[in-house]
Amino acid sequence: MFVCGNQACGASWEPDEVQIRDEGQGLVFRCPQCGARNHVVARTAKDGSTTFRQVPASAAQQAPAKRPAGTQPKAPAKVPRKATAQGRAKPASR
Repeated sequence: MFVCGNQACGASWEPDEVQIRDEGQGLVFRCPQCGARNHVVARTAKDGSTTFRQVPASAAQQAPAKRPAGTQPKAPAKVPRKATAQGRAKPASR
């Protein structure tokens, strides 16, 4: 069960009554009654099912972003070599 973090609202919602989305600052659900943003974290069980748990906004920002399984981190950008007066690239100094 999720509870709206808006002090004036405080409504309780079942997981099937809210839509969980990533709005650019992590996973959130918007309270259907007042529209307040409420942060959640996703947990994937060994059987592949995903469950969500409500957390304070400060804890949601500290959670590390997880990459989808099977993806590789980006390689660092290559530094271009300096061109000489003749127009050919000079090897980078070591």
